[in-house]
Amino acid sequence: MSPKPNLPSFAETAAFHGHACPGLALGYRVALAAMERIGARRAEDEDLVAVVENDACSVDAVQFVCGCTFGKGNLIFRDHGKHVYTFFNRATGKGIRIYAEPPERADSEIAAPARKSGRSAEEQARLDDSRKHRTDWILSLPENELLRITDTHDPPPSKARIHASSRCAVCGERMMETRASCVAGKSLCVPCAERTRTSAGRPPGIRGKVRS
Repeated sequence: MSPKPNLPSFAETAAFHGHACPGLALGYRVALAAMERIGARRAEDEDLVAVVENDACSVDAVQFVCGCTFGKGNLIFRDHGKHVYTFFNRATGKGIRIYAEPPERADSEIAAPARKSGRSAEEQARLDDSRKHRTDWILSLPENELLRITDTHDPPPSKARIHASSRCAVCGERMMETRASCVAGKSLCVPCAERTRTSAGRPPGIRGKVRS
């Protein structure tokens, strides 16, 4: 598929990500649809905001095509484990929500890791071929078979702020003061607070990582 002249190709996106795969293809389709509908150029600052609900390969396509990054504060991660992507154009106030789901296919083995110890060269070649076919298939699907796109009237996330720093009473390293925890009357960074609570018999917060 051919993107608009000012947007990266899928080959360029794959070079940024490190390889071509079905997840990246899905994110690429999401990103192109968002840029077409949101009426924004690739973000140089925070005017275009993306809220992503997974941390899979697809998010790299959103970053590369749309210019939304953690460092600029216009890529927001919500750990919901869903292929849902919401975009906001601060300049126009327009927002869209995109849910991505390819139709079911029999080649479910592509969900396996790309590399696995003990897999024969022949098995790996079959898997690589299956992944390539599924990648090409996702890139060629009609948009209405792949994406569900709706307007959203939710307000965009607040712009990124620079907060003051404070120093952890245990490790001595500086941290953003909004991330400090008060433990036994001391201001601690998140890792030190979790270690302190664990040693005191209190379990730290557990955050899972979901792959699509």
